[in-house]
Amino acid sequence: MTDFVGRRCVVTGASSGIGRALAVALAQAGARVYAVGRDRARLDLLGVDAAELEGEVVALLANLEQDADIERVVQRSLSEERTLDLLVHSAGAIELGTASSAAIAELDAQYRVNLRAPVALTQALLPALRRARGQVVFINSSAALRASATNVFYAATKAALKAFADGLRDDVNADGIRVVTVLVGRTATRIQAAVHEFEGKQYRPDLLLQPGDVAQVVLDALSLPETAEVTDISVRPMTKPVGP
Repeated sequence: MTDFVGRRCVVTGASSGIGRALAVALAQAGARVYAVGRDRARLDLLGVDAAELEGEVVALLANLEQDADIERVVQRSLSEERTLDLLVHSAGAIELGTASSAAIAELDAQYRVNLRAPVALTQALLPALRRARGQVVFINSSAALRASATNVFYAATKAALKAFADGLRDDVNADGIRVVTVLVGRTATRIQAAVHEFEGKQYRPDLLLQPGDVAQVVLDALSLPETAEVTDISVRPMTKPVGP
């Protein structure tokens, strides 16, 4: 996908953070982006920001915990053509707590957003991706590789998401579909601000990864010639934390 002009893309989590940065970057490159999110006001602002871009943003309000909303995203994104060039999973949920203290309901909620929704959406859109020899991007977390005491449920869902991506890659590479997992460190987003508050740490977004940094890495990976495939990318802040 060396040329994004006219490419058809679905990006979840597009209301804010990395998903929003990716939706804008793809539209800037000329793609038609179906931007999926839960916040109508933020999605509408995304459309305004993209109004002067070479591509186009189509805002799709959806709660990916609901099967009916997932089906609506599929139907809308394929309503004009039956092909899809790119699927980006950037929606995510996090609840912090230890294995002994976190409620099972928190695990259920994170499972539905972080794992079940990407699986369901991928399965539904896979025929369209096969027709286009498209690409799938999973915006994951460094927590998928190492859990901490307070993010155990979140890390478990992210580790499972990486396993799904690995198995999917083995399944669809023969169809010309590339699958990349991006393992992201602490990034300046609303979620990370809440994490810092939970940890009792000062939130310094200027010392963290920026959503645009991650978007640039993703577009570079997508732009590789068809003879190459990036499977896993780890991206972390250049400035390392000091102190507790």
